[in-house]
Amino acid sequence: MFERRILLVEDEESLVLVISDRLKSEGYQVECAGDGESALAKAVSASFDLIILDVALPKKNGFDVCRDLRQRGNETPVLMLTARGQVVDRVIGLKLGADDYLTKPFDMMELLARVEALMRRSRATVEKPSESYAFGDVRVDFRKAVVTRDARTVELSGLELRLLRYFIEHRGTLLTRDELLDKVWGYGATLATRTVDVHVAQLRQKIGAEHVVTVHGLGYKFVS
Repeated sequence: MFERRILLVEDEESLVLVISDRLKSEGYQVECAGDGESALAKAVSASFDLIILDVALPKKNGFDVCRDLRQRGNETPVLMLTARGQVVDRVIGLKLGADDYLTKPFDMMELLARVEALMRRSRATVEKPSESYAFGDVRVDFRKAVVTRDARTVELSGLELRLLRYFIEHRGTLLTRDELLDKVWGYGATLATRTVDVHVAQLRQKIGAEHVVTVHGLGYKFVS
């Protein structure tokens, strides 16, 4: 069974131990970060199903981490944790893009309930992807099959558009050439993986090479 991945961002070691142990016992895979800068680096370099994010962190606070993630197009659900109980703090977190908010001290059963609710919401969003998406200076309207870059129309073939959509729907995730052949081309691995490389190279020229990162020997990752 696929393990859902959670990034736990908390600098209080005892709380990290308690939360991570309980999440692991519930079947989640947990990775931890103890400060805002390392949390941001991990969140943008790997794929997570949920980020549990403390507000009071060393180096970069949780509000700034959440803001930076959303500005980079990262839509991973964020559950913010804080010792602050003021309404203004909750409003700030939600306005910056947090999906839910839990004030310390909290009951572990409530945390688990919030986590599961956000997981369900996230799965529903993946199953029904948006018909439009923007990253950098690129705007994509899948319903109209229109792509623009710096307000100028970019001509993509039907295959390139399907490839771009698959990248966007799985942004931040390492995608192997075999998976792309199977999901985009629909031919399994019967075609040479060089076919993928050629089409990815063409797509990168049109939307910007910085958005499709080559993971040498493994495949590709879309970053926005």
